[in-house]
Amino acid sequence: MKKEKQIEPEIEELLKNETWKRKNKKYLFELQKFLDLSDNIQEEEIRKIVISQMLKCDNTLTKIAEDIFKKLQEGNV
Repeated sequence: MKKEKQIEPEIEELLKNETWKRKNKKYLFELQKFLDLSDNIQEEEIRKIVISQMLKCDNTLTKIAEDIFKKLQEGNV
């Protein structure tokens, strides 16, 4: 039986509340650029839909990345 490794406290802290993502300057730059560009969408309803969908996509990718981080840390990849 394979023994599971514990996630290191530093990694655990980064995964909590998506800290790893919110400290990434490139991510923050691209997010701000997207929001700035979306401000140019004239129709408010369409603008809200576009932003909402992008945030759903971002959340999905975040969960996928965090699952991969955990598997890597546990040696299950």
